[in-house]
Amino acid sequence: MKKILITGGAGNVGSYLAKTLAMSNNNEVVVVDNLSTGNIQNLNRISSNLKFIKADTNDFDSMLTIFLHHKFDCVFHYAAIVGVKRTLEHPINVLNDITNIKNVLELSKNTSVKKVLFSSSSEVYGEPFEMPQNEHTTPLNSRLPYAIVKNVGEAYLRSYQKEYGLDFNIFRFFNTYGPHQTTDFVIPRFVRLALLGHDIQVYGDGSQSRTFCHIQDNVDATIKIMEDDSYKNEVFNVGNDNEISVKELAMLIKKITSSSSRIVHLPPLEEGDMTRRRPDLTKMKTILNRDLISLEKGIVEMASVISAELGK
Repeated sequence: MKKILITGGAGNVGSYLAKTLAMSNNNEVVVVDNLSTGNIQNLNRISSNLKFIKADTNDFDSMLTIFLHHKFDCVFHYAAIVGVKRTLEHPINVLNDITNIKNVLELSKNTSVKKVLFSSSSEVYGEPFEMPQNEHTTPLNSRLPYAIVKNVGEAYLRSYQKEYGLDFNIFRFFNTYGPHQTTDFVIPRFVRLALLGHDIQVYGDGSQSRTFCHIQDNVDATIKIMEDDSYKNEVFNVGNDNEISVKELAMLIKKITSSSSRIVHLPPLEEGDMTRRRPDLTKMKTILNRDLISLEKGIVEMASVISAELGK
């Protein structure tokens, strides 16, 4: 049986990953989360081979006890402060995430862990100077604490591999959305506003573009990478390459939900709202070997979940 730790496993991506891995009786999954942004309800219907522990990854002693007791084979390190507004308003909390990266790597190298899989971000690319953005080009031109911490995390993983032989994978996530995502993020926020008939607020003129990755595509790809040792010590973009502007996204959500909401424009964000994002997905598509889930299908699913929550 493979013993797997997922830090930040009560969040949107981590919880879906945990429940998917726990569907196999060959896996024993432990989720560690301090629930500062995660939600224990995301792990409902916990199976017998999925265990939740409330703990803070910044607390070395707590994590030491967990590592020594469970003797993990691999670790998905997803614990982090997330959300554009939250990371801009609390930069010190973001920088504190360097501590949990160091804790996880130090404990992994000194115990039974064979590989650490790290949730980095498209933010490491900063403002794009080439499209699509590929794993071999990292311009390091972003000054935001969130992007800096993810770059530091990537450097730590490479350094621990070189010094101690601890294998890794780095996942650069591009806007993954799913049923457990909060309204800190654009798709669930727009869908909820549309269903309620409230104004959909767009920063600036809405021309800034993004790509949106369905949670199933994310999890299927990362599990395949975990299971295949031929991918070890590689970096992977994990996302979708169908680019859409924020204004077009609002219009699409209005259309799908048959909403009467108005699209209103707010002043642009002072920082953190990059003009474009589009990953090179050559590696991810080869691994999945299937079509990616369309944004339209994902929005329909999200609208169904939120409608049920709203009692509509």
